Amino acid sequence: MNLLEMKKKILGLIEEVNPDVETLTDDPDIATKLHDVINQVMFELARFKKLPEYVEIKVNEGDLLRFEDIEAAGGYEVYQIDAVRGVSYEYKAQGTIIKVLESGTAEVEYFRYPERITETTTNDYEFEVSDDVLEIMPYGVAADVLKSDVSNNYGKVYADRYEEMKSRLDSRYNMGMIEFEGGELI
Repeated sequence: MNLLEMKKKILGLIEEVNPDVETLTDDPDIATKLHDVINQVMFELARFKKLPEYVEIKVNEGDLLRFEDIEAAGGYEVYQIDAVRGVSYEYKAQGTIIKVLESGTAEVEYFRYPERITETTTNDYEFEVSDDVLEIMPYGVAADVLKSDVSNNYGKVYADRYEEMKSRLDSRYNMGMIEFEGGELI
């Protein structure tokens, strides 16, 4: 799904879509904050349904690997380090720094944020989050966009639906594997 499709989904949900204008809405307040709110909700959901990434980094004994070192090697904004293999190491600073205890290649598995959406992001931006996250996002964005509209209770309605859907989000990418040898199915 791209940003244009997401905007249409959100604006259609809150009955503010106007396909005849470039911003897709006649409401300048909504048009102004839509990109920021989409980014905020996307980042929140990316912490629930994490985006896994992997990078190999040549290291020397005594090196300190920080998030920015992993980002430079992998090209993505790091959210959390998941695992390190290939070299001996110790976690420091609440798991945000890796102290390398031997030279070699550090195989770093980590979770990352998606590419940010800013006010200059074009409508052809392709979301990196999973389809189940994309189905929840419009409700979170609608809730945030309408939270200050006290004349109706739509903001709360969408917020309640968003929280319900978010609570059912399955954070797993795989279910593991079960292997049977021999035996008899009864």
